[in-house]
Amino acid sequence: MRPQNKAPGRRVHARLIRPDELKSWILHEDGQVVVINKPGDVVCHPSKAGPASSLAGAVREYLGLAVAHLVFRLDRETSGVVVFARTPEVAARLQGALSGRRAKKSYLAIMTGELAGPAVVDQPLGPAGGALVLARTAVRPDGKPARTTFIPFSRGGGFTFARVLPETGRKHQIRAHAQWLGHPLVGDKIYGPDERCFLEFLDTGWTPALEARLLLSRQALHCAEVDLREAGLDRVFSAPLPADLRAFCLSREVPV
Repeated sequence: MRPQNKAPGRRVHARLIRPDELKSWILHEDGQVVVINKPGDVVCHPSKAGPASSLAGAVREYLGLAVAHLVFRLDRETSGVVVFARTPEVAARLQGALSGRRAKKSYLAIMTGELAGPAVVDQPLGPAGGALVLARTAVRPDGKPARTTFIPFSRGGGFTFARVLPETGRKHQIRAHAQWLGHPLVGDKIYGPDERCFLEFLDTGWTPALEARLLLSRQALHCAEVDLREAGLDRVFSAPLPADLRAFCLSREVPV
């Protein structure tokens, strides 16, 4: 039996970030923070492939600092607003505001199925026992408290375009809660139709067979807004819906 989620023939490589690309992603920069609109194929945390292989590494090089302080992370395939602090003190303050719910994040998502109305999922999350993918999270009674609100903007063609408001910050919270709700995100390789899609992707890369099952090459999740007004920055940072998610909605006649 092969190791879980460690495919020997892995073909997925980290994207190398060019300095000009990084500059084009900057939404805001001042003496305390740098705010980035992250594409949906960029890793946040440093990797072994050098500074250009992660957003943290590229930002660190751009700032000329020993460390770029990532205030919160987004999964590789989730796009949108990411905040880096220039100092440990600013990072601690912003992270404390997030954990204390004084800072808020708002996401946009495309969900499978047509969600009839707003839904609040208040279900604890923890490791998914027996999962093929070790990183997978699941609703479980002994998990940590987690609460997510899903608000449909529009529906059509068997899909829902929604605003998502996580009140807590558990691992894969939105994706796991969407699956529990019965409306997993379009393109989600782990929480979609079959977690084996993720292992297959590691083995083969993106293929027509995976496209037929997942419809989109990445999970349809975008961090659209981060409100730091109660965290001492007095700012709301936002990033528009990216072209790939907009194109999917338009192709399925789901108004955006």
